[in-house]
Amino acid sequence: MQYGKVAVLGSTGSIGTQTLDVCERLNIPVTAITARRSTDLVEQQARKFNPELVVMTDEKAAADLKVRLADTSVKVIGGEEGVLEAASIKSADTVVTAVVGTAGLLPTIAAIKEKKRIALANKETLVCVGSIVMALSKEYGAEIIPVDSEHSAIFQCCDNKAGVRPVKIQLTASGGPFRGKTWDEIKDAPPEAALKHPNWSMGAKVTIDSASMMNKGLEFIEAMHLFSVEPKDIEVLVHPQSIVHSAVTYEDGSMIAQCGLPDMRIPIQYAITYPERTVSPVKNLDLAEIGTLTFHKPDLDTFKCLGLAMECAEKGGVSCAVMNAANEIAVGLYLEKKISFSGVYESVRAAVETIKGSENPNLEEILEADRQAREFVKSNF
Repeated sequence: MQYGKVAVLGSTGSIGTQTLDVCERLNIPVTAITARRSTDLVEQQARKFNPELVVMTDEKAAADLKVRLADTSVKVIGGEEGVLEAASIKSADTVVTAVVGTAGLLPTIAAIKEKKRIALANKETLVCVGSIVMALSKEYGAEIIPVDSEHSAIFQCCDNKAGVRPVKIQLTASGGPFRGKTWDEIKDAPPEAALKHPNWSMGAKVTIDSASMMNKGLEFIEAMHLFSVEPKDIEVLVHPQSIVHSAVTYEDGSMIAQCGLPDMRIPIQYAITYPERTVSPVKNLDLAEIGTLTFHKPDLDTFKCLGLAMECAEKGGVSCAVMNAANEIAVGLYLEKKISFSGVYESVRAAVETIKGSENPNLEEILEADRQAREFVKSNF
């Protein structure tokens, strides 16, 4: 079976490396990869997949890699602009956007304008400019297939052919490493504790977001845009087993859920092969072996970031972009042990309350709000 060629933006991160694993197993050609500065790993990837283009956003890393790959036909370029070239490369059919943060925003738009299939793993694109991106995808005829396990689950549960939309989305969450804890118990937790996710193997930033449940807040906003629903139509449920990845409820009361073992290669593979399915490297789910599945509502007094994200979803304007940018900087400060775990929420809340914008911002206004939010947290916390 032929699934076309793939470009991987962010090839050295958790999603990027797992995407390459899927491509290798299914013999899918990789035409472009991008990274920041993990030169040793990128060299290995380039020699294994022989892409047309490799982009290193760090110029020194690009210069080093160019020398290392001088004996190959691989083109190596440096700088942020190179990611746009990789995102819009003619030979790619699918662009996997696994870049973390708002750095993935403009490359995603570039891929949309080239009518690529977007295997979207970058939350920030929809959180910050969801309405703009979804409108562009419709205008250019680009396909957006979500890679997040939850959004992939919702996508799979929707009757896409009939065009019937669910009346309610059940967005599940593992609860992260601090599930069952109180705010007083977690507010001074060190990064080492926050990074111990019980179910998923993810990058540091996403794992910290899972600990604060900001990750679920970002997914809440994403789901609004991806599936054209209002905040009131989304219910967050804590599901510690991470077996039901999300569910939807239809007008007739039917609830359809997508289940599977917690392995990101399943939604990654589906985004690339859709609408077809093929054998994955993950063993089949055995419900008898799992035994019990439990669900409960999140504690918003403890997971304050989730509550804040839901507020921003209701508010609209630039608030989601401000929240996302402030959180990105705050998580970095927390990982460097410059602020406490509670400081992440406090700094993001302060940014959202301070930085204002128009009710219907354009792309430039959103990017400016993003910049202001980053500077605000850096200067005040």
